[in-house]
Amino acid sequence: MIKSMTGYGCGARDNHKVKYTVEIKSLNSKFLELTLRLPKAFSDKELTLRSECTRLIERGKVNITVTVEYVDQTAAAATINTELLKNYFRQLEAVANELGTNRGNLFELALNMPEVISHNEEEADEEEAALLLNAFQEAVAQLNEFRKDEGVVLKQDLSTRTQDILRLLTEVEAVETDRIPLIRDRISQYMDETVGKENVDMNRFEQELIFYIDKLDITEEKVRLRSHCNYFLQALDAADANGKKLGFISQEMGREINTLGSKANHAGIQQIVIRMKEELEKIKEQLLNVL
Repeated sequence: MIKSMTGYGCGARDNHKVKYTVEIKSLNSKFLELTLRLPKAFSDKELTLRSECTRLIERGKVNITVTVEYVDQTAAAATINTELLKNYFRQLEAVANELGTNRGNLFELALNMPEVISHNEEEADEEEAALLLNAFQEAVAQLNEFRKDEGVVLKQDLSTRTQDILRLLTEVEAVETDRIPLIRDRISQYMDETVGKENVDMNRFEQELIFYIDKLDITEEKVRLRSHCNYFLQALDAADANGKKLGFISQEMGREINTLGSKANHAGIQQIVIRMKEELEKIKEQLLNVL
């Protein structure tokens, strides 16, 4: 089963005091590029979450945001360090008196000094940590379902385009029957015009012709291309199918198509090869988004 790297998931958990919402967005990427935004209270859980992302999400450019909503507003209330505030205020007042400046905003300045105000969200107990992890698991589950649904669409498109390449290969086999006779006639005519028919050693000519035609034989390329296409279709249906494996197979398909075009020496076959390349390029574009 193939999955898309594009996806979205959202999970939420709450108790009588607080609600945690985890939102996950992912786009395509060769590796796992993770951006994680956590409340300060859960900074110690970052490594755990990153490890779970590596295991469950695997690849993609992933953005995870955790938001906090307090059901009990008193839980979100800030705490003022009264003694520290007084100390800051006295020092600011002494400096203001010494300089003879306006003392109207000293209280506001003191209130904004470091560590005067602390928020309860900087502390979280094990129950809240469990809420966050459960919300994260729910978001990942939704993300994977989204990826599976997108994967169904991708699979259908990839399968159709691969079948198109196989169909075009059948067209190559249909038009190549006159290919060798045409090559033989073209070379024979060239020899007659340049050397003269009476001066051609027919035995040597036949030997050279066989050698030349053998170099232009495309039987192996057709067999390998059909084999690669069938393997690609099998990989789409496999339980462990993934974008990297399909990408490797598509590269092999491309090599055979390119060789087929270079050896064809036939306008009709080369036109079909161009259409094959068009389908293969669309396959490669789609594979960029396959997990």
